[in-house]
Amino acid sequence: MILMKTVIIGGVAGGATTAARLRRRDDSAEIIIMEKGAYISYANCGLPYYIGDTIPERESLLLQTPEAMKSKFNIEVRIHNEVVEILPNDKKVRVWNHQTDEKYEESYDNLVIATGSSPLKPPIPGIDADNIFQLWTIPDTDAIKNYIQTHHPKKAAVIGGGFIGLEMAENLHAAGLSVSLIEMQNQVMAPLDLEMANLIHENLIMNQVELILEDGVKEFHQQENKTQIELNSGKIIEADMIILSIGIRPNSQLAKDAQLLLNKRGGIVVNEYLETSQPDIYAVGDVIEVKNLIHQEPTMIPLAGPANKQARILADNLVGDHKIYKGSLGTAVAKVFDLTAASVGLNEKQCQATGQKRGQDYETIIINQKSHAGYYPGATPLTLKMIFTREGKILGGQIVGVDGADKRIDTLASTIRLGGSIYDLAELELAYAPPYSSAKDPVNMLGFVAENVIRHMVSFLYPSDIDEIMEDIDRQKEIIVLDVTEDVERMVFAIPGSEHIPLGQLRDRMQELDKNKWIIPYCAVGVRSYNAARMLSANGFERVSVLAGGTAFYKSMHYKDRNNTAMVQQENQMNSEDTACAEDISKEIRLIDCCGLQCPGPIMRVNKEMTDLKEKEMIRVKATDMGFAADIDAWCRRTGNTLVA
Repeated sequence: MILMKTVIIGGVAGGATTAARLRRRDDSAEIIIMEKGAYISYANCGLPYYIGDTIPERESLLLQTPEAMKSKFNIEVRIHNEVVEILPNDKKVRVWNHQTDEKYEESYDNLVIATGSSPLKPPIPGIDADNIFQLWTIPDTDAIKNYIQTHHPKKAAVIGGGFIGLEMAENLHAAGLSVSLIEMQNQVMAPLDLEMANLIHENLIMNQVELILEDGVKEFHQQENKTQIELNSGKIIEADMIILSIGIRPNSQLAKDAQLLLNKRGGIVVNEYLETSQPDIYAVGDVIEVKNLIHQEPTMIPLAGPANKQARILADNLVGDHKIYKGSLGTAVAKVFDLTAASVGLNEKQCQATGQKRGQDYETIIINQKSHAGYYPGATPLTLKMIFTREGKILGGQIVGVDGADKRIDTLASTIRLGGSIYDLAELELAYAPPYSSAKDPVNMLGFVAENVIRHMVSFLYPSDIDEIMEDIDRQKEIIVLDVTEDVERMVFAIPGSEHIPLGQLRDRMQELDKNKWIIPYCAVGVRSYNAARMLSANGFERVSVLAGGTAFYKSMHYKDRNNTAMVQQENQMNSEDTACAEDISKEIRLIDCCGLQCPGPIMRVNKEMTDLKEKEMIRVKATDMGFAADIDAWCRRTGNTLVA
């Protein structure tokens, strides 16, 4: 019997999983993991949450140790052993033992490159200061945690709005620091389209994060214990500590030196069996190029999920199977303060980058749904976007909400992976009980609405479309933006220049509208405006479009104009008279629970309760609608009531 010897370079996600699966398939193989660092198989996705004390124990991050790998799996793990050269012709690697400073050669029958990726550190002046950190490894985490505990910084700046940057912003905030987030692009979280990212922007600001977009770092200036961050715009931001989260690059220098085939971004090119261009050398994880399952083009998708699946397939192939890695959808999810943001497949930016146009090559829908049945306590809003073709093929999706975004993106990802269409979404039979979903799950609703678009039963306009039209005086004359909400809702918010006919009155007042004009009805979330559009279309109005997502979405697209944080902060700064008043009537508070009610529910409930309010009685409202803080402020100002806090 010939014993096979497999050497694996890198001991985190891809490397450790390959080794463990290979041992389960072949108990006699010699398996060696070479890891240049001190740790293997750690939960790098959990590192930010340890810094914010959500994960209290450091040991929880260490999934395996070299000793455990040896005792449980008979796998030899050599930490502090860095592979410095691959010798494909000799089937050997050159290794540098950093503990002994010894350099030696190790032979292999099969070599697996699982070197992962590393964070970018551009040559910005001042970037090597002691209070500037990156987060990628356990030592990085220890350094950040120790700095916070030792120096007690008050203000942090996070450079970069990707997954790690956003998670660090939240966890530094949780650790008691005020946070500035600086992003060179016009949005955070690149997998999302701008309008969906705006929901994240709004929530960051609501959580007192100073958000700076479309501005990069020019230079870091050290001023005693503080750092002045000079931005390209000339703006200066002060911080006690800084986290760099600018991007990543594949760790492929070893492969390049060994003359393995790389792509333009430095990713190792592998075939469907995860073989490189050199015999008996394989690669998995962040370091490799993969196929995008939607458009079948090569790309880089550095995520832990795909890395682990690649590792399992590769281990099986090393013992003689011929399994194929078909590619990745890039399914991803992140928690950002109050919200969960998730995505799968292509976004609209990627479609447009290839010259495709919405309405011709693909369609999009944006809908607002609830996380579970609205009548069951705790339902919260979900905003869902889907991109699809006129033939019904799903190209991608994005979901942002407080609760339930993760399971909906997984359902969407599963449907795409299995070749399902928008019609399959409509037909999916999903588990339903009031605490968990609705009889028509939000994923079903994506299918229903997409089918309506394909059948020309509805067409949508987006907030940016409305803004563009309203800025054009000539086009304004050709349209009617029609508010079909109730009177109390219009007191809170109305699109400038819109006309108002509540849905319940529309059938009797249709003659007030010009059939030669383009009618654009809107409501809070899009349900009533869709009903209005169907009613108008059935009565001879030939050009009708619905505002996608309703005013709830429209207002989030204009979060800068609304300046939520400034309004809330101003109202929180009560003068002494207000404070005394609040103390006098502290026992006369009427609590209204509006949790689960989506706009306009909370406002309607408050409006009703105010009619029965007694003198010196105060209402305290509990709500889960993210827009309620701004809505109640606007309602109070228009009705002459006082927003105490």
